[in-house]
Amino acid sequence: MSNQNLKERIAVPYAEALIAIAQKTNLLSEISKDLSSIAMILSESKDLQLLLSNPLINTSIKKEILKQLFENQVHAFILNLLLVLVDRRRITFLNIIINKYLELTYALESITIAELFSAVELSEIQQENLIIQVKLMTKSNSVKLVVNKDPDLIGGFILKIGSKIIDASLSGKLRKMSLYLNTN
Repeated sequence: MSNQNLKERIAVPYAEALIAIAQKTNLLSEISKDLSSIAMILSESKDLQLLLSNPLINTSIKKEILKQLFENQVHAFILNLLLVLVDRRRITFLNIIINKYLELTYALESITIAELFSAVELSEIQQENLIIQVKLMTKSNSVKLVVNKDPDLIGGFILKIGSKIIDASLSGKLRKMSLYLNTN
């Protein structure tokens, strides 16, 4: 079993429990917003990621830091979840839990997630046109576009929608040409 599969198997029950509680309390959108902001903070702060994932740092220190960061910023339920994750030494799975939660809520709300990797930043008009095309392809009512900049693509873009990948990047075309030339 790969490391990624193990992490997902650990994260899914937490994400499902979060959704169940969010639905019971009618806080699905609020919890989604809180978790998205936590994910954003984690992605912007490598120091916070390192601190939370370091097993040598005492759990009480981690809990105090999380309280200072999020006490009046997120719903009390989310703060309690963070503290429980620290106690159970599962805080390193926080990003995966958040991603699974968002993925499951988007599926509940029938929102398609499209992940875009492009060599350059796309304008708002280009993003809107891409969202329209994804809606047509997936027959979905709503699309959430997650944009990532990847200069290694040289030019063009890669679009991931679920398990479908559309590679319209220059590096992808060069890789295909290389494979073709190597086989002949």
